[in-house]
Amino acid sequence: MKEPDVYMKKILYITTVSGFLPQFEKKDVEIMQEMGYEIHYASNFHHPVYPFDKGKLEEQGIILHQIDVSKSPLKLRENIRAVKQLKQIIDQERIDMLHCHNPMGGVAGRAAAHLSKADPCVIYTAHGLHFYKGAPLLNWLLFYPVEKFLARWTDAIVTINQEDYLRVKKSFRLKPHGFVEQIHGVGVDMERFSPRPERAACKRKELGIPGDAFHIVTAAELNDNKNQKVIIEAIAGLDRRDICYSLCGRGPNEAVLRKLITEKHLEGQVRLLGFRTDMEEILQTADAFAFPSIREGLGIAAVEALACGVPLIVSDNRGSREYAENDRNSIVCEAGDVDGFRQAIQRLHRDTEYRRTLAGYCRASADKFSVSNTVDVMRTVYGKADGRLAQKSPQARPAQEKTENQIVHISTGARAVCGKVEDRAQ
Repeated sequence: MKEPDVYMKKILYITTVSGFLPQFEKKDVEIMQEMGYEIHYASNFHHPVYPFDKGKLEEQGIILHQIDVSKSPLKLRENIRAVKQLKQIIDQERIDMLHCHNPMGGVAGRAAAHLSKADPCVIYTAHGLHFYKGAPLLNWLLFYPVEKFLARWTDAIVTINQEDYLRVKKSFRLKPHGFVEQIHGVGVDMERFSPRPERAACKRKELGIPGDAFHIVTAAELNDNKNQKVIIEAIAGLDRRDICYSLCGRGPNEAVLRKLITEKHLEGQVRLLGFRTDMEEILQTADAFAFPSIREGLGIAAVEALACGVPLIVSDNRGSREYAENDRNSIVCEAGDVDGFRQAIQRLHRDTEYRRTLAGYCRASADKFSVSNTVDVMRTVYGKADGRLAQKSPQARPAQEKTENQIVHISTGARAVCGKVEDRAQ
């Protein structure tokens, strides 16, 4: 007699940013594969942000699904299409669990899960909510009610900083028996990111950094929020030729930053290195790591620098408050304070003993952000979610079908929100 097919549970990861899964979620995938799940990954692969090899993902047993999701909430046509595409994937594949990332991935994924007949368990990781202490009023008026509404369609919300965790825990109502957890980012590989001073000289030579130069490094997308221009302006104000600054990353502000570098006559000192896969090597060459973001959910690149024993020069925001301790492992400035950043650079440059003191505490302050700690929390999250699924068999899925009118109703609300954004932007 033929043995019955063994049912394999399925999890669908959804990201707006293509390449996000292999870049940041490898450990999560490993956890779910160990738990016996088939892995599905939906994203807009036509617009990759992080380089990745689709073939390697498929070799790992990950099933890929193209969806037309956009990072911009103003692109309603694409995002409504993405909701319909996701609903179809969820229903056809009989997806048991969703794990959504990035703001529009969270919106599209949760809307699709609510509209589907598969009734999957829904997890949303908030990589820094857009409403936070000190955020513009517009952020609170638009994003807070949307996230609060979507929480009702969510089984678990995972936050990456304490401020977001406390706010969600206090103010949001999730699905029955829903829960909130906090992780310290996606986790830092403490073995890969560790002090290796013997590699510094060779890497400096490769990068063209003089051996006696004071070298500042930043790793972040080149955009307004990451605020790299404040460091360039601060360096220009010092008028010293022995300070070098390396920016690792790509983004829409590349031309703007190149123009600023030229205007400040810093072509020989400030370098745009593009997206790098060797940050653990580049960090060995750094005397300081600059992270001047206006807003951060956490900022794992800064924690990687700490793990390598590199002192930080950071702006004060809810993300940096998770790890940056002023005068202990960092110098903390206000995001728009060029003079403050200039003084911070000058102090670390001149006072080698102070710099050495900060460096001595850096790695210890990064311990709680290790991959092992993050994995432990995510095992708990996935374990709770899996426990819920165990209470119902795949054959017992609800058969009710939401109507097309409900998709239109959701999109109409989104259109109203986006219209307000457009009005304020003009």
